[in-house]
Amino acid sequence: MKTRAVALTAVFILAAAAGCAGSRGERGRTLPLDAAAPLLYVALGDSTVEGIGASSPNAGYVARLHARLRTVYPRASVVNLGLGGATSADVVADQLERAVLLRPQLVTVSIGPNDITGHVPVKDYERNVQTMFRRLTDETAAVVVANLLPDLAITPRFRGREAASAVGELTVRFNETLARVARQYGVEVVDLYQASRAELPVRPELIAADGYHPSDLGYARWAELLWSGVERRLVTR
Repeated sequence: MKTRAVALTAVFILAAAAGCAGSRGERGRTLPLDAAAPLLYVALGDSTVEGIGASSPNAGYVARLHARLRTVYPRASVVNLGLGGATSADVVADQLERAVLLRPQLVTVSIGPNDITGHVPVKDYERNVQTMFRRLTDETAAVVVANLLPDLAITPRFRGREAASAVGELTVRFNETLARVARQYGVEVVDLYQASRAELPVRPELIAADGYHPSDLGYARWAELLWSGVERRLVTR
């Protein structure tokens, strides 16, 4: 228990640190000052980005986030590259180059659960996330927002099962890695981990019928939390 408590504390500290200036000086990136400017939002990641568990594509967090963006930037458009089952290696191989070539102003990255369930070593995940953040910050002018993973162990798929403890510990380690690399590249981090631990036990309706992905209500909550990260990169008008 002591090891887990220390690990959880480290996640919270690293998440907070990710909001500070990155070593590459990227923390100062903001979204366009001109609300009339065209803005392209590109989403990278896995089934949660694709919107698995939602009742329709418009109920996923990417579509909801895009709709919120349009209240600030009426000309905002979105390209959703997320794909169910994707690992961090899949994002690097199949999504990253396309994202870079699109020259977006905003990118969100949500990736990691399939690495955990697929037994991908943490060092491999770190290398892949570093590649994503490096290319996005070096080769585009985009504001990059990434989320810490929610606690997979408390979802119905894992809760009370033998694998729950290992999955919970790996979620912490992956989040520590993500937060550390994000800080290095000045990526904005949104903490879905703490939110999931506080809310899922008392709001089971946030999880879809499959016991794993967010429901429509869950994605609405994700969009709300992700918006807080985007909002921190809006220039005060």
